[in-house]
Amino acid sequence: MTGPDVQRPRAAVVVVSHQTREHALACLRTLSAAGADEIVLVDTGSTDGTVDAVRAAHPEVEVLAVDNLGFGRAANLGVAHTRAPVAVVANADVRFEPGSVTELASRLLAANDLAAVGPHVRYPDGRHQASARRLPDLATTLGHAAFARVWRTNPWTSRYRATDHDPDHPRDVDWLSGCALAVRREAFDAVGGFDPGYFLYVEDVDLGVRLRGAGWRLRYEPTGRVVHRVGASTGTRRRWWSLTTHARSLDRFYGRHLATTPLRRLARPLVRVGLGAWVVLTLVTERLTGRGRSTTGE
Repeated sequence: MTGPDVQRPRAAVVVVSHQTREHALACLRTLSAAGADEIVLVDTGSTDGTVDAVRAAHPEVEVLAVDNLGFGRAANLGVAHTRAPVAVVANADVRFEPGSVTELASRLLAANDLAAVGPHVRYPDGRHQASARRLPDLATTLGHAAFARVWRTNPWTSRYRATDHDPDHPRDVDWLSGCALAVRREAFDAVGGFDPGYFLYVEDVDLGVRLRGAGWRLRYEPTGRVVHRVGASTGTRRRWWSLTTHARSLDRFYGRHLATTPLRRLARPLVRVGLGAWVVLTLVTERLTGRGRSTTGE
């Protein structure tokens, strides 16, 4: 933690909400002790009274009520309304531990080549959540997609989620989960923030690739701690919608970052067929096994 004689860096927090009133209120209650200097809540078309409830309970929070723009666009809009050199983007179902925002901002600004820092993310029951991951190669991607839901400890998923790393040790990473992500405004603005072409899912992977491509580093810092209940907003949607949206985002990522050779560009229709098959097989597998929405992350 930063000592009493060290000037605390200013940090803003941008919370994106969709049909998550109680989660948003609970998240906001943790931010004062966490060290947030500015707080912006971007509500994306909720009909559950989130906007009125937040304005009544937290007059210090700037509330932006917008249409359902998707996570990336909403986060970009919120960050644009902040002035601090560090912005922490978060889902409404995140709870910040005391001092965590200050810690993330301090770690981020301590190195001039760092663009983003991610905290130690835990589930509500205390288990570690794999939020700092490797960028998978094609074999890892296929293995993870095929076996993640039926063979939890398969080597491809373990490699993708970087489960071989001690969660108590900091390290540089390929990408960080957007559930709670501290970004340097200079770097975030320079690459254009999150790609608005992703409605939901994979926008954090895409951001990591573009930041590293621009010469920045990303780092996991376990001294910043949050708790994340996975899927609060997507839990209000049908499962097929979540899966097909995820597949569209993966297709966009393939087209932007992986279809770099003529052969890979020619293979894109096959990739799309594979993604469609993944959606169907996932739905069938979940129906047969009785396992619904993942509680361990994608």
